[in-house]
Amino acid sequence: MMASNSDSLYNVLTKLQHHPELVMTSTAQYQNTVSLLFKDSVSVADAAYYFPEGHLMVNRLSPDFVAKNGALLDDYYQLTAQGKPGYHDVWVTTSHLPKRGAYLLELSYE
Repeated sequence: MMASNSDSLYNVLTKLQHHPELVMTSTAQYQNTVSLLFKDSVSVADAAYYFPEGHLMVNRLSPDFVAKNGALLDDYYQLTAQGKPGYHDVWVTTSHLPKRGAYLLELSYE
């Protein structure tokens, strides 16, 4: 199971926030989600663990992580099709897609 208060995930989200040119695509497939594909050349600590090749890893971010990083998560929430923020839980889905040369990171707000 993923360490849901991971510094690695925080670092990735922050890097993509400050360097949107690294994001290959960003879509809101459902009203409460945002999916990001970003170049797998981006340095990620413990990438094989957090972004397993050919598999999805799904975990709920810890309440502490959500509380500490609300502003960061709110920025990504703005990319969803939701109205104003009103989420309590945030789920993260990650994977490595080597044929696309990308990592997948999806945030789902509930």
